[in-house]
Amino acid sequence: MAMTLGQLQERIRVLYGAKDTARGVEGTFMWFLEEVGELSAALRNGTAEETTLEFADVLAWLVTLANCRGIDLDEAIERKYGKGCPGCNQTPCVCGLTNKP
Repeated sequence: MAMTLGQLQERIRVLYGAKDTARGVEGTFMWFLEEVGELSAALRNGTAEETTLEFADVLAWLVTLANCRGIDLDEAIERKYGKGCPGCNQTPCVCGLTNKP
């Protein structure tokens, strides 16, 4: 059974919340960047399994950062993307390829 984003955020909070709070945002951000680097390497040269697991790691550390800052990711995603593309307000996006929505 798949987890929702909110369920993942709560799972990470329960598993690691005390450690994450002690580490703080700065230390957590460094771990996040390390995982992004590992994902980059996996995308270039990794197996499908390695790449899959690195995506999970990056997501988990992003959720950890949100937890450290008290950000509800379900709410943040709804506010940013709930009405479509934040640039053009369309679904699907009709912004040009050089535009960053």
